[in-house]
Amino acid sequence: QGVAIDAASVLSFQAAARSIVAVSRGGIALGILAVADPLRPTTAAAVARLASLGVKVVMLSGDNAGTAAAIGQQAGIVSYRAELLPGDKAQAIETLRSEVKAGGGCIGMVGDGINDAPALASADVGIAMGTGTDVAMSSAQVTLVKGDLRGILRARALSEATVRNMRQNLAFAFLYNAIGVPIAAGLLYPVFGLLLSPMI
Repeated sequence: QGVAIDAASVLSFQAAARSIVAVSRGGIALGILAVADPLRPTTAAAVARLASLGVKVVMLSGDNAGTAAAIGQQAGIVSYRAELLPGDKAQAIETLRSEVKAGGGCIGMVGDGINDAPALASADVGIAMGTGTDVAMSSAQVTLVKGDLRGILRARALSEATVRNMRQNLAFAFLYNAIGVPIAAGLLYPVFGLLLSPMI
């Protein structure tokens, strides 16, 4: 606190999606560390594909607004919230849930860090990156082993196929029983002499 640093340098680093750490000793600024967590080359394409499927993507970041805006722009994410603490992220999930539930949607949260764990636990579907922390993975329902956002698309397609298969099985079981139970009960026996074993 109270250490003067070059604001122009800070802003330029933030615009380049860098988080800033100022280093000082005895109240004298020694330098600025610009830390970057680069996006995977596949991230922007995965975000675009999710958007094309009707998924609204919102980035919840602990970074400052400048860095979050730059990362969002690189990833193709228009909506973001910055400077969030872990509890703030969980609260943001609850706020988004109240907005989405009216339309019958649900909230999925993707994260990899300790600070994401509360939000992962409070989301309808928590998705952790396998390259992240253990607490994030234990807080989520799904873990993407490779830590690639394209895994969300694969998981979504797999879950839709699973639900579709369940519905087909239920429809077949209903139809089979709707026909089989009356025959087993002897409905056709007086006319055709046809009887189906209840075991079948």
